[in-house]
Amino acid sequence: MAALLEAPPPFLNCNHLPFLSFKTSLGLQNFPSKIPPPTSLLTFTPTPAPCFLSTVISSSTSSLSISEEEEEEENEAPHSTAVAVTNTPDEGSQQDRRKVVQIAWEKLVRWSRSWRSKSNKTDLLERTNKVVVLGGGSFGTAMAAHVANRKSNLEVHMLLRDPSLCLSINENHCNCKYFPEHRLPDNIIATTDAKAALLDADYCLHAVPVQFSSSFLEGIAEYVDPGLPFISLSKGLELNTLRMMSQIIPKALKNPRQPFVALSGPSFALELMNKLPTAMVVASKDKKLAFAAQQLLASSHLRISTSRDVTGVEIAGALKNVLAIAAGIVEGMNLGNNSMAALVAQGCSEIRWLATKMGAKPATVTGLSGIGDIMLTCFVSLSRNRTVGVRLGSGEKLDDILSSMNQVAEGVSTAGAVIALAQKYNVKVPVLTAVARIIDNELTPNKAVLELMSLPQGYNVPETQLDIEVD
Repeated sequence: MAALLEAPPPFLNCNHLPFLSFKTSLGLQNFPSKIPPPTSLLTFTPTPAPCFLSTVISSSTSSLSISEEEEEEENEAPHSTAVAVTNTPDEGSQQDRRKVVQIAWEKLVRWSRSWRSKSNKTDLLERTNKVVVLGGGSFGTAMAAHVANRKSNLEVHMLLRDPSLCLSINENHCNCKYFPEHRLPDNIIATTDAKAALLDADYCLHAVPVQFSSSFLEGIAEYVDPGLPFISLSKGLELNTLRMMSQIIPKALKNPRQPFVALSGPSFALELMNKLPTAMVVASKDKKLAFAAQQLLASSHLRISTSRDVTGVEIAGALKNVLAIAAGIVEGMNLGNNSMAALVAQGCSEIRWLATKMGAKPATVTGLSGIGDIMLTCFVSLSRNRTVGVRLGSGEKLDDILSSMNQVAEGVSTAGAVIALAQKYNVKVPVLTAVARIIDNELTPNKAVLELMSLPQGYNVPETQLDIEVD
């Protein structure tokens, strides 16, 4: 029990702003240290013992706190618990626990309202007149619709290559290719003219697939303002150069100081279009720029947290696509839930090993843009990469799978780059390597399973890699 009280539970260790952030003194009523015997007094005041909820809340290191006025009100009214004559000791203890939970929830709500009243004083959205979205895929379209809904007189320009798709969006307010049943906001304007789309833009959302980004950006570089902030929605690694989007964009635009933000997290485009609750992370080395992106994108159904760990957010977003293919293969082969859990757990460790070697923070990998995105992509059928894996595990050929898809599965091209990156940083990644071998048609899914299961048996030490050599 003492160990439980020393640290917050794992689900609070996110890479985004902690939502449980209070000062140490909360005035919460604690659990009774002992349950009184039936013959005890009719009323009692529980003795102060460490409360699990208050321990979790007070352990936060965030600078956010409830207001001083609220603290004074809470300190003026300490709570005590009275047990009715008819109550048994168990009932009294249960009432006491419920009271603790009620008080903790009320404090959370009051803190949340107080913080929102302070943070909503920005006029960034009012000062934003034009946003350009590069690319017209499913996620780019969903984010364009989301931003356009934030402000009715905000111009959202989508730069596309397909004139017929532009016509469909401008006349019918519909992306017939990806969202035929959804009406897009009237303030979305589609165009093939890069100069017109980028002129006087306040922000740029980059949604072009990673493997095509360099050539695309080089073609429009002359129209890009050097101070235009790029918010990258693309996830993956460039196959030949092993570069991430934070490196691709400045290089292609020939501007090493191009403002950059990475947006990542568990988010399917369809659910964004349906305005279902979603949480994501914006990461930038520029704290003010990350905050600006947060203010631009955050809404009642999209929660945006900030981070300065660009490497962690990007590398987790790239590698999770490869792991999702592995998860799909397990599903396609009907290997069962035990295999799925073991494979994803091993894959998460491999991603953490490589990311931390590259300078990422472990908390980023275990947070929303890491584990959060991994869970969504590996376990939900809407995932393109997981779908590729399922079909591979069912015996289909990769070429047939890719030719039948109308969207890019980034994990297919990223897999080879991941292995090259792992070799560069001397990190062993058996699961991710197996996926790359299967994609290259050098290993069958059945053979890969046998090889992985035959790896040397070792201690399950999280911080230690397997002491083996992987071809």
